[in-house]
Amino acid sequence: MVYYLYEDDEGGVALKEMKQDSSTIAWNAMGDEWFELAQTGEARNCFIMPNMLKFMGDVKGKKILDLGCGEGGYSRELTKRGAELVSIDCSEKAIEYATKLANDEKLQIQHFVRNSNDLFDIASEQFDIVLCSMMLMDCEDFEGTIREVVRVLKPGGRLFASVLHPCFDGNHDTGIGRQGQGIERQVVVKNYFEPREWEAPLYQGTVPVIWRHRTFEDYVKIFVGAGLTIVDLNEPRATDEQAKISVAMAWLQKIPLYLYWELKK
Repeated sequence: MVYYLYEDDEGGVALKEMKQDSSTIAWNAMGDEWFELAQTGEARNCFIMPNMLKFMGDVKGKKILDLGCGEGGYSRELTKRGAELVSIDCSEKAIEYATKLANDEKLQIQHFVRNSNDLFDIASEQFDIVLCSMMLMDCEDFEGTIREVVRVLKPGGRLFASVLHPCFDGNHDTGIGRQGQGIERQVVVKNYFEPREWEAPLYQGTVPVIWRHRTFEDYVKIFVGAGLTIVDLNEPRATDEQAKISVAMAWLQKIPLYLYWELKK
């Protein structure tokens, strides 16, 4: 069991047990490997993150929760763009690392270790934006996470989320596979619905984590059921400049591997 100090409703200090599940256990085990992959990952730094920042637009003066912040790259960039950031991750190592980098750059960011389905002592209706970059597909308790997102958003607030595109990515062996090589590689749908969960390292990684496949229907029903309205949906295509980086990036001019949601409370 893992406990954290927090301020209770009466201004005192209390202990709270953080909910542990397969998601928190898996990502706590990643540690240094994830930090290196996040800092150097081509897709993340040249495609996933730039697109999300573009879709979020002007954030100056906005209060933002970066939920599943990892090593804190989004939080640092959004702070530099004039937003007020609170960063949360289930991994204590990730929060320690993110806090150090923020301090090194003299950035004012609040950091907390929490399971995304239980944001205890995070006040309700305080954020203009909640950002969930490439994390909702990994949550064991997806419904609980969205319930907490809705709770902490102000009325009219926005959830910006990116996930692996459920129609084009999944377990490559038995679910949504690949055929061929290079730019002519194809997506082969062996089974859209299964498997829903499996264990494997990240690309170029060695430490296994739990992967989850959620269908398009899964996302929509949970979002709508929690009271969110879909405002926008994007399946970004690599630009010609991005396509020059590598064959893998050029392939993103043909196949949308990432899906971006904008939702309103």
